[in-house]
Amino acid sequence: MVSMKKIAIIQGHPDAACQHYCHALAEAYQQGAEAAGNQVKRIDIAKLDFPLLRTKQDFETSQPPVVIQQSQKNILWADHLVIIYPLWLGTMPALLKAYLEQVFRPGFAFSQSESNKMPLKMLHGKSARIIVTMGMPAPFYRWYYRAHGLKNLQRNILLFAGIRPVRTSLIGMVEASSHAQHQRWLNKIIRLGAQAK
Repeated sequence: MVSMKKIAIIQGHPDAACQHYCHALAEAYQQGAEAAGNQVKRIDIAKLDFPLLRTKQDFETSQPPVVIQQSQKNILWADHLVIIYPLWLGTMPALLKAYLEQVFRPGFAFSQSESNKMPLKMLHGKSARIIVTMGMPAPFYRWYYRAHGLKNLQRNILLFAGIRPVRTSLIGMVEASSHAQHQRWLNKIIRLGAQAK
């Protein structure tokens, strides 16, 4: 018997003014997931109003804004996270980084460590899929640039909080690709959504 999952899709494109390929990918994943009987919640960070964290004290002790608290509830609810974003200057857009700093705080993603002890990971039992679009060929980013921005998200944020496995889909040459190539990727993402992975 197939186990149905609860999935939170985090749409990380910072432009709320129009639809981008990242939005189409999120819709494709949701379509596949819901068709297979999974439950899906969407978080569109471009539509959220939250400040930048500017001090260590704010990060560790301040009360998160209401929209961030709601995101934390959705992440706790979910078995599986999907994070979708375009590659900007080799990494995620600044708005997505600011959002993750707000969400993955001490007390939510990890515990404050005692002396000489590593922090306790608080989001065990969840898995994740990261989907990144980019203008360059995906193998060039992965092997020449060593996917440094992607690895930061995997290792220093998701794995640090106990989320594993973290799988990735890199979609290169987005601007130069044909409609047929775009559709092939959308079909692949639909299948991943149906598998909830």
